[in-house]
Amino acid sequence: MTAPRTRRPARSTDAPLRALGYVRVSTDGQVDSGAGLDAQRAALTAEAARQGFEVEIVTDAGLSAATLNRPALAEALDRLDRGEADVLIASKLDRVSRSVRDFAGLLDRAQRNGWRIVLLDLGDTSTPAGEMTANIIASAAQYERRLIGQRTREGLAAKRAQGVRLGRPGGIPADVLRRIVEAHDGGATLVAIATALTADGVPTARGGARWYPSTVRAALGSQDAAALRASA
Repeated sequence: MTAPRTRRPARSTDAPLRALGYVRVSTDGQVDSGAGLDAQRAALTAEAARQGFEVEIVTDAGLSAATLNRPALAEALDRLDRGEADVLIASKLDRVSRSVRDFAGLLDRAQRNGWRIVLLDLGDTSTPAGEMTANIIASAAQYERRLIGQRTREGLAAKRAQGVRLGRPGGIPADVLRRIVEAHDGGATLVAIATALTADGVPTARGGARWYPSTVRAALGSQDAAALRASA
């Protein structure tokens, strides 16, 4: 069902456009180093200055772009719909979405509610040429990602069938991994598990102080977690 069009509040034509600069990284290493986030912030701030935007940076750290279900992005989209900002700006298409369907929905949402999406690697997607280019790039990226995923799954399955242990040693103590598995199997969300581990001061596999949903997901997908469930 299509969401109703939002009526945007009137603004002076002389006022600068208000931009929400969206930055995202998906791995704990990128979050801890800050390199990926800092580079994106710098690029967006520079582009906003060039175009005369008033910019506010919003951040999703340690979250993938597989879906649009990310706190900072969801809030930014709601603010854009309400007319509290005029432009969503990001450094690359894959910072916002890796799904053709989701991105097409975003383009439609922006058009219906009177805001724009500007991607530094593609330009202004509000123009017909920009929209076409963005959709082509998104389609190609999704196709390539699915091919890589299929080949990876087939290769991993073959190695597992040969009894090969895959990846690095887990690095998570058995009692912590058991806690994660039991909490998840009991219905706890990834966010709830990560929050509880961080609050209890449990270090991550790399010795970090903060757990993220992606960290918990990786632990649940490990061979150690599979073995733990099998032995239960």
